[in-house]
Amino acid sequence: MSIDDYLAGLAGPLREIGEKLTPIIGAALPGATGAMWHGHPVWGLGDRPGQRPVCLVKAYGSYVTFGLWRGQEIDDRCGRLIPGARAMAAVKLHDLADVDPALFSGWLRAAAHLEEA
Repeated sequence: MSIDDYLAGLAGPLREIGEKLTPIIGAALPGATGAMWHGHPVWGLGDRPGQRPVCLVKAYGSYVTFGLWRGQEIDDRCGRLIPGARAMAAVKLHDLADVDPALFSGWLRAAAHLEEA
């Protein structure tokens, strides 16, 4: 299954969120590899998604999670990132208005910088 297949299989609002996120991710992480990993899309800086992963998109029943592997290390002045396991942090997106391209691009660039360091 490809990322496009995954997104196409989502219910309308969730698919729209995923389709809005993927170009933001692509623009902020131009050298990243995106692929399905553990059942959902993941983008990483290595040859395969599990190698130096940066972010993920995972749909649930009523929202999409946009997660950053080292999100807890990112300066999140707006306080939208919710800490998760290990160093991860994520934001739950319930509709298109929850996706802030400029904010998310900044998070992605910061996350990529952490992986490159």
